[in-house]
Amino acid sequence: MAMTGGCYCGAVRYAAEGAPMLKAQCHCRACQHVTGGAPNYFMLMPGQGFKWTQGEPKSFTKPDKENAVTRYFCPTCGTHMTTQRPGLDAVILKVGTLDEPAQFGAPMIAIFTEEEQAFHLVPQGVPKFDKLPPGR
Repeated sequence: MAMTGGCYCGAVRYAAEGAPMLKAQCHCRACQHVTGGAPNYFMLMPGQGFKWTQGEPKSFTKPDKENAVTRYFCPTCGTHMTTQRPGLDAVILKVGTLDEPAQFGAPMIAIFTEEEQAFHLVPQGVPKFDKLPPGR
């Protein structure tokens, strides 16, 4: 599967090759901050199939958090496009930044639901995990 996407203003673009390893939605408070309140829809993509094709993103890693993720965003418009988790050889790709978001389909799981808000919706039948699922 080949996917392309980028930020809101078009300054930063990417290409992702390969089959998604996971399709999910995250309800953690950090993701709520990044999205403006909603869960964060993402796909876990093979790291070797991902590349930035235009522009250079900025990154942010929360300095006071142990094993903090690094978030990559457009330096011009601020769009959060990907995340890297320490020790994970994959790219966490934000679905809203895809040129064709319908390629996401639907989440396979919902994570960090212990922090979900009453207005967050999880599709019927999607397994929910208080934190990460076992073995992740």
